[in-house]
Amino acid sequence: MTLISTAVRLRYTTDVHKTTLQVDEDLVARAGTILGTRGLKATVQRALEEVVARDARRRFGQRLQAMDGLELDNPALTAGAWR
Repeated sequence: MTLISTAVRLRYTTDVHKTTLQVDEDLVARAGTILGTRGLKATVQRALEEVVARDARRRFGQRLQAMDGLELDNPALTAGAWR
């Protein structure tokens, strides 16, 4: 396991939080291989981005299924779509 320490105070923006975590190094290595990242910070960052993107795709799929806000039944908007 890797321990990430908060002992060192770095200057970050308010959007970044430094914390202490225990992580499974084998799991991080496997995730890094899948995500194409090197290092713990890059792998965790990319994994979080992937989770957020996955949720956005899921929500978009739900909107498509429900035809929510798409107005595909509006002939004025779709008239030139298949030209």
